[in-house]
Amino acid sequence: MVWAIVSAFGVLIILALGIYAGRLLFSLKQQNARQAAAREKRTVTITDSIILIAKAMEQQQCELSEGAIRICNLLEALPLSSPPDYKSKFPHIYTLFVEVSGFAVLEERKKLSPKEKNKQDKAREQIESEHESKVLAELPDIRQYCETLT
Repeated sequence: MVWAIVSAFGVLIILALGIYAGRLLFSLKQQNARQAAAREKRTVTITDSIILIAKAMEQQQCELSEGAIRICNLLEALPLSSPPDYKSKFPHIYTLFVEVSGFAVLEERKKLSPKEKNKQDKAREQIESEHESKVLAELPDIRQYCETLT
């Protein structure tokens, strides 16, 4: 008699734990699905932005240095599980990015004297002119890469 009560109590505990584990697994599956959807939405948003910036650069509506900075930062922000080495995949835009990333921006730029601002602008324009043809030639590859992600 005692054995039957203990066995029934054990079966109830195992059944309750099984139901609880099933609910946890279902919640985990839902959470993973929400995260995957959010990751996909973020990927689409970022790739759309990269494509738009690349088109603006091709049409000379955006300075090459500004576009390079934005595109490189956006590529690095892509939520991919195993992203490629963008520096070797798109070497010219990354070279431009590295060379212009040392210039003052925003608050730092406001603190510069007009003479120093002009000096930096001339240096940036020189760097852009050195890399212009190579960067412009690389932009269709960047757009095509982004289109394959969505």
